[in-house]
Amino acid sequence: MKCKFRIIETYSKVVEVEAENMDSAHEKVEEMINTEEIALTDDDFEDIEIYPYGNQNK
Repeated sequence: MKCKFRIIETYSKVVEVEAENMDSAHEKVEEMINTEEIALTDDDFEDIEIYPYGNQNK
């Protein structure tokens, strides 16, 4: 029997940035992620979830 599962790992980190408003702050954080100035590591691991996925072959 073959079974498929969806595995979801959650990582999280709180960062603080200076900006004129929330939209600018959001853009700044996105840019920092895209340029890898902010990177999530194993230390930021929060949770793992495992769910059956799709139709299971019998």
